Amino acid sequence: MRLLRSTDLALRLLMRLAVMGDATPTTREVAADMEVPYTHAAKVVAELQHMGLVDARRGRGGGLTLSDRGRTASVGAVVRAFEGDGDVVDCEGDNPCPLNSACRLRGALRRAQEAFFASLDPLTVADVTADPTGPLLLQIGRAPWTPPGRREFDDRA
Repeated sequence: MRLLRSTDLALRLLMRLAVMGDATPTTREVAADMEVPYTHAAKVVAELQHMGLVDARRGRGGGLTLSDRGRTASVGAVVRAFEGDGDVVDCEGDNPCPLNSACRLRGALRRAQEAFFASLDPLTVADVTADPTGPLLLQIGRAPWTPPGRREFDDRA
């Protein structure tokens, strides 16, 4: 099973916000740090905000912060929300499987998927950002943000 890109981004975003302290990055900054398109990051942020896990404020002094609910959110619940309830395989799509009415594999795959989710349920965002992960998360990404109109100069030139 492979997670959707949006699920991966949601988890990484929650983890990153969990260790940032008072910093309030913008969605654009988060997208740049994580090297994903802004539109993709914006959709994930909107969903996390809708779930009550992230607070997003616009304008000067705005940015993203992890809500209290986000800090204690179950990793399994976040993965379920982004992955959906669909089966691992599509047995009834455009070309329905001829074994559909008597297939034993579909049920086994469903149980495996539920076991995957269940193994993530007890983990919270706070759990997965505890040491030694937390300090490493702060080192990921590009150089510290530079406001527009300012440049960082390379003194090796």
